Amino acid sequence: MDLDPQLYEGLPDPVRKAWERSLTSGRAAMSRRRLLRLGSLAAGGAALAACGIPPAEGSRGNEPEDNPDYSKKERVLNFANWPLYIDVDDKNKKKRPTLDRFERESGVKVKYVEDINDNSEFYGKIKPQLAAGQDTGRDLVCLTDWMAGRVIRQGWAQRLDPARIPNAVANLEDRFRTAAGDPGRQYSYPWAGTACVVAYNKKATGGKKVTSVSQLLEDEALKGKVSMLSEMTDTVGLTMLDMGIDPGKFTDRDFDKVIARMQKAVDGKQLRRFSGNDYLDELNSGDIAACLAWAGDIVQLKLDNPDIEFALPESGYLFGTDDLLVPAKARHQANAEALINYYYQPEVAAELAAWVNYICPVSGAKAEMEKIDKDIAKDPLIFPDAKTIERGKNFRPMSTAEQARYENKFAKLIGA
Repeated sequence: MDLDPQLYEGLPDPVRKAWERSLTSGRAAMSRRRLLRLGSLAAGGAALAACGIPPAEGSRGNEPEDNPDYSKKERVLNFANWPLYIDVDDKNKKKRPTLDRFERESGVKVKYVEDINDNSEFYGKIKPQLAAGQDTGRDLVCLTDWMAGRVIRQGWAQRLDPARIPNAVANLEDRFRTAAGDPGRQYSYPWAGTACVVAYNKKATGGKKVTSVSQLLEDEALKGKVSMLSEMTDTVGLTMLDMGIDPGKFTDRDFDKVIARMQKAVDGKQLRRFSGNDYLDELNSGDIAACLAWAGDIVQLKLDNPDIEFALPESGYLFGTDDLLVPAKARHQANAEALINYYYQPEVAAELAAWVNYICPVSGAKAEMEKIDKDIAKDPLIFPDAKTIERGKNFRPMSTAEQARYENKFAKLIGA
């Protein structure tokens, strides 16, 4: 695979290789939604504070006067998102009910492109235009919190107009209203929340519950049947929590302790492997008895396999968000804001959440979900209760140098 040299910005070779691998096996490469048997959607049709990065380093260059808006003349919107991260019609997969309805109500034609398969890969695509002060050809993008924060820090996102997104301003749940990479939510709003948890196949464990990272790393009964994620922040973050280390405040020494502990598990053959979304098939079959997993995947997998269970470790779990933002120099900011505002209607947010199965950031959506699917409305991985929210933790912002150093060490651990 040929890699854009600007993508890695001088990172060590092991880090480059690890990210290259992530294009097909990392969190960002996962299928965002397995097809669900939710026939009621057509009839019913109608999170968490984000982990970010340090404050801005460069000039803004993203104020309204620098970005003429052609939304009134050009009733179009170019929206880049992850694969399978929006609702589709059961009978016609080319139809997206909520998005189709937005087009009818707003008169805005949306070019919806699923071209974000990896945060760093996508950043490499749009960075040359952003750095040159040019339009990327995308009016709205959905990036994981840490990457959204990076774009904002570099002055490459447009400040949103609160007057044009009243639903978002009013209905964003309180716990999402600040983000390390975007204090005050001036530039971004969550599309969905994410959570990394412990999961297991109770048939493969002989009925034994697996509820902690310590079990994954040290339980002899699980030896050789454990996987952890190839996404550094998730795997390291959950292991930190298990060791009593706050992933929001850790030091280099703390990081090294975590790597040493995991290295012991690797050397002792406790871990089967580090994986991306391909852990799902092995967990489903029982080849993997227990693992670290993304909550949205587990919600989906449990629909087809009653042996699949999850646990929120007592020590805590890791959470984040995937955020919508308008790139600098985008031609249709008002149209993008209209779409953000539309998806922050509780009934629309509920319909979306019923399909993607990730944490919903919109107040009032749970009540609307009860009209669609009462079981989903009760699911703590989609609508967390207060206790679940309290146990969620963020991985702290990293400087460019820190990220290079940590990714290098992690890449060596997982053999990337």
